[in-house]
Amino acid sequence: MIGPASQRPSATRTGGLVEERFPITKHSPGERPPPVDESRVRAMRLVTRERLTSRGLTCVADDATLVVSELITNAIVHSGGRQIRLTLDVCDGVLRIRVHDGVAGPRPTAQCPEDDDEHGRGLVLVREIARSRQGAWGVSDNGATTWCELSLVAC
Repeated sequence: MIGPASQRPSATRTGGLVEERFPITKHSPGERPPPVDESRVRAMRLVTRERLTSRGLTCVADDATLVVSELITNAIVHSGGRQIRLTLDVCDGVLRIRVHDGVAGPRPTAQCPEDDDEHGRGLVLVREIARSRQGAWGVSDNGATTWCELSLVAC
């Protein structure tokens, strides 16, 4: 459960898919966010899966849900921002996932974690999912938006 209506993300349907915006608690980048913010990740996974399956895109729902989970988690943990926006669009046979945190900063990169590292695999997963789906991923020039595109050709 996300919480009271005042804390729930506001949803707007755009082009048949979803744009979700929600506030997050101010904290220093890298600091563990409070439980209410951690619950947003689960909520966005559920929204993603529901929306894709309701549109007949079950074949990409698992991969897209994992990408959304990783990108939202990174934005919450590392941005230091106060609001996150998730956008899902389908255009020309491609699912486009964008997470915007509104904070310009260093562009995140996929790390090369050691086997025993507890963190640092999120963007590696995103990169590999994008590759396996003939897609791509990246970060806006100012570092405020991370995106991933997944081909729907196999669907």
